[in-house]
Amino acid sequence: TPSLSMVEKMMSLLMVLLLTAIVNANGFDKGFNAVTFGSTIKLEHVQSTARLHSHEVNYGASGGGSGQQSVSGMMSSTDTNSYWKIIPSTSGDEMPRSAVKCGSKLRLLHLNTKKYLHSHRGFVSPLSHNQEVSALGPEDNVDPGDDWIVECTGSVWMKDSLVKFKHDSTNYYLHHTNKHTFGRPIQGQKEICAFPHSTDFGMWKTQEGYFLREIGQ
Repeated sequence: TPSLSMVEKMMSLLMVLLLTAIVNANGFDKGFNAVTFGSTIKLEHVQSTARLHSHEVNYGASGGGSGQQSVSGMMSSTDTNSYWKIIPSTSGDEMPRSAVKCGSKLRLLHLNTKKYLHSHRGFVSPLSHNQEVSALGPEDNVDPGDDWIVECTGSVWMKDSLVKFKHDSTNYYLHHTNKHTFGRPIQGQKEICAFPHSTDFGMWKTQEGYFLREIGQ
């Protein structure tokens, strides 16, 4: 005879399944399938599962580095420094809650430090010596080096689809191979860089986040 605790667990599981079926049947998730401007998300690198991450630790200014705030890959899924807000590009005027179209430009604002995902020619990443990816602010700064092109399939970026980010100014892709790991002061974090070619190492997908419902849905 199943114990009381086993029965309770089974009943809880059945309730979860029932509620999920009700939500799906009534379309309560309608409008949340597309990624929208104004949403705050974590991006997971498909190959390594590292989250795109930043923090108040700068690159060195010698050896080809810019001295700007560093960007890395974080293996933990719970770190709040991995949240990025989707913002229109420096020339964009998309409304909050509008779907991000494939092929359009955007900026990614690091939630905690208020700096934008950035890249630039002439500076190299510290470990692989590819093009450096940094975070640059302040929030009201207008720098075309913060603009990224969303490459995805279909007409809009969907939450469950894979996506690549092509740097608008240099045509390099947001890239990570899981081969380069930092030591102190960011022990164990992974190098994120920009790479001149589109490869599977440039594939990302959304994970945790605060998603805004698409306008009109």
